[in-house]
Amino acid sequence: MQQAGLADDDDEEIWVKEEDDEEEEDGYYMDPRSPAVWTPGGRAGGTSNRRRAREEKERTKMRERQRRAITGRILAGLRQHGNYRLRARADINEVIAALAREAGWVVLPDGTTFPSSSSFAAVAAQVVMSFHECGGNVGDDISIPLPHWVIEIGRSNPDIYFTDRAGRRNTECLSWGVDKERVLQGRTAVEVYFDFMRSFRVEFDEYFEDGIISEIEIGLGACGELRYPSYPAKHGWKYPGIGEFQCYDRYLQKSLRKAAEARGHTIWARGPDNAGHYNSEPNLTGFFCDGGDYDSYYGRFFLSWYSQALVDHADRVLMLARLAFEGTNIAVKVSGVHWWYKTASHAAELTAGFYNPCNRDGYAPIAAVLKKYDAALNFTCVELRTMDQHEVYPEAFADPEGLVWQVLNAAWDAGIQVASENALPCYDRDGFNKILENAKPLNDPDGRHLLGFTYLRLGKDLFERPNFFEFERFIKRMHGEAVLDLQV
Repeated sequence: MQQAGLADDDDEEIWVKEEDDEEEEDGYYMDPRSPAVWTPGGRAGGTSNRRRAREEKERTKMRERQRRAITGRILAGLRQHGNYRLRARADINEVIAALAREAGWVVLPDGTTFPSSSSFAAVAAQVVMSFHECGGNVGDDISIPLPHWVIEIGRSNPDIYFTDRAGRRNTECLSWGVDKERVLQGRTAVEVYFDFMRSFRVEFDEYFEDGIISEIEIGLGACGELRYPSYPAKHGWKYPGIGEFQCYDRYLQKSLRKAAEARGHTIWARGPDNAGHYNSEPNLTGFFCDGGDYDSYYGRFFLSWYSQALVDHADRVLMLARLAFEGTNIAVKVSGVHWWYKTASHAAELTAGFYNPCNRDGYAPIAAVLKKYDAALNFTCVELRTMDQHEVYPEAFADPEGLVWQVLNAAWDAGIQVASENALPCYDRDGFNKILENAKPLNDPDGRHLLGFTYLRLGKDLFERPNFFEFERFIKRMHGEAVLDLQV
């Protein structure tokens, strides 16, 4: 045996068994490429073949020495820097087993290897309870309607849907007026939502217990967002139209009458008749123009009732969601209606259910109900820049940056977590930088920041080289990595 030590690591000793260089002189030599030849005196023929075999043998021993030296250095590094418990003469199987265990896999003594349930903890899933149809909105390329049995009920009783002043029904989701009405085969809408959530929790129990499902986003309206479906493309709405109030089904009308009677003004049991149509501008309507009826006694009453119906719906569903998903994080998505934000009435927000004119904070009541059930707020449009919107649609008087600032601070002031997502496809550096600014505002004395960010949507355009380069750069910066500020 010949000992071969590592010059740069005296602790590591690699033992290589050396074969005796002397061949047995028995008169024969077998060359694998030619038949054996015997010559008198015990000498084998083919001297050149014998020499080549010895050279190949030396090369083989040299390669083995090099391989073992490299293995020794790898093992030394793993022990020194990786805290791997490897014996001095560990082989490659032990190295692989140690790496597998480090990754959370189970390695049995016979070498059988499989992932443990805990190894999936790093793969967290956010599940959305979608109580709305998918399709017909910006970015939708599929169509998933409401359940067939709900649609059948809607054919005989269309008032289960949100309805505009002209009587057009929006089948995207159920009206909040049926939250407590037994119109769904003997059940109320909130009972149906709760039954679905409870069934989901039971069916996927192991994913909750293993932490794979880390958060449940509760759908509370159109597109899964907490809002009225006030700007549906299917009814002809185009950006930047103000939208229309959606309170003309008989159940919400009954609620409005009760509120007006309680106030002592039964004449107020009606929707505004001067609020324009889906694509109106606020200054061309009597309700939303500066000094308009939105700020009259009746206007303040109606908008308070309209927005409170939204908050009450969130309260009812979140109470049951907290029961169904006890111990699991829940979240609510709120849409970013940023157009007409620079006007006094904030008309598009009012029709969507956010009572947020220039003299009132319409998002504080929403933050308060989320705080009540320890729910996070997921807000959209964090990638949009006000200057860009002004350049493309100057007539919209949009201010996405101002809206994001208001909503994020309302949530943080209420003490709830905030996450976000982009509203439109985003591939450029300016948009990504705006997301980063909102994710962790500079000079915030309380160090407040976003809980997380969801990128929408992973399409083929994202994987084009310039776009993917910017996306990769954005992800690195989001995780705190320093990157070169280079353009492609």
